[in-house]
Amino acid sequence: MSTIETARTMTETRRVTVPNPADAPRPPRRVTVGGVVRVVGLGLWLIITLFPLYWIALTSFKSPGTINAYPIEYWPSEPSLDNYVGLFETSSFGVFLGNSALVAVTAGAVATLIALLSAYVLARFEFRGKGPVLIAFLLTQMIPAFIALGPLYSMMSDLGLVDTKPGLILVYIAICIPFSTVMLRGFFENVPDALEEAAMIDGCSRLGALFRVLVPVMTPGIIAAFIFNFVNCWNELFLSVVLINTDANRTVPSALNGFISTFNIDWGSMSAAAVLTILPTMVMFALASRWIVQGLTSGAVKE
Repeated sequence: MSTIETARTMTETRRVTVPNPADAPRPPRRVTVGGVVRVVGLGLWLIITLFPLYWIALTSFKSPGTINAYPIEYWPSEPSLDNYVGLFETSSFGVFLGNSALVAVTAGAVATLIALLSAYVLARFEFRGKGPVLIAFLLTQMIPAFIALGPLYSMMSDLGLVDTKPGLILVYIAICIPFSTVMLRGFFENVPDALEEAAMIDGCSRLGALFRVLVPVMTPGIIAAFIFNFVNCWNELFLSVVLINTDANRTVPSALNGFISTFNIDWGSMSAAAVLTILPTMVMFALASRWIVQGLTSGAVKE
């Protein structure tokens, strides 16, 4: 036997098969009172949370004559799309959806861009008044919108922006900037300064280093900030009701409010409209859930 074959034989003889820990039998889980209470509590909370959504969807598929029927049907015996068809035939709900999409996307994108720049300044530079600025951003989130409604409406009226989509977009941008700035500032503080310094040594300007180096690293945080801004603008009701008067500029939340009259509530059309209003945000969160979780956790701890 040659030397190579002898060495190969010794190597194969010494080879030891290491068992995979995943294949090892797991000990049976112990059932404790605390575990049972936790599972039951979470199950009840899940039912309480999802049941209103289920009931809205159920009502939207009931025919108008069976919505208030007794005994109550927890599953429609004859599902119907009459509420959805009537929603678009008897009202301008398609226009409302388009207005909400335009306002929410534009305001969310512009607010995120402005917040990105302001958060960069607050995270990378030291200047007099930096602390009060941050405190002011936080305090704006504690003030109800109706307190500033009088001066806001007067200012918008003087500028000729009442009952216009640009006026509503400007108001939403101003509302979203403080929260987005504080949120993105945490992400900037979690990014090492060495990345930006290396880019500037290679010839990038400070603005170029921001958009070419830092923004790609902070993509999860930026997406999370945009989604929060979009959802806030999409669901906002109070200001849209006050600042918008005509159906041509009305958004979905104020349109939903229109289904409530003095003596009647159109539950079928309102439920169908609510389902169509909830779907875009649900789809957005489902598609971007990984980015949202990564964005919320990446700025939580400063390394």
